[in-house]
Amino acid sequence: MKMDNSLIERVEEFKYLGTNLTYKNYNQEEIKSKMKLGNACYYSVQNILSSSFLSKTLKIKIYRTIILPVVLYGCETWSLTLREERRLRVFENRVLRRVFEPKRDEVTGEWRKLHNEELRDHYSLPNIGRVVKSRRMRWRSTSHVWGRGEMCTGF
Repeated sequence: MKMDNSLIERVEEFKYLGTNLTYKNYNQEEIKSKMKLGNACYYSVQNILSSSFLSKTLKIKIYRTIILPVVLYGCETWSLTLREERRLRVFENRVLRRVFEPKRDEVTGEWRKLHNEELRDHYSLPNIGRVVKSRRMRWRSTSHVWGRGEMCTGF
């Protein structure tokens, strides 16, 4: 590709903002890596998320400001498969179950985990899949990707 009389080499992969990008947009390993980092972050704050002294609102803020950015760093370049999107939702549901605590079953009196539908009812903010999609759309609409006219014919 030629840009401003300079020849730009085509490469199989390169690192952009700490994220490995490939010409075929294979990013499964990158997503696995981010999930691993997110799990480490989650386990480092799980006692805080379990604390009965903190409000659920504060616990959600901790999730959204500490854990979520670690998992989603560079997600603007991801193209998610259904499998990867499911893995992200499973991760988010695990964190939310810690935040919203088990519920006592009215019939049996036993404690149980919240079902996914109950988590969605309690967590009114966009789920992790929606966040990825909105960040990708915002990134694509910025001038550094589309706004350079003929110079960016390689996209």
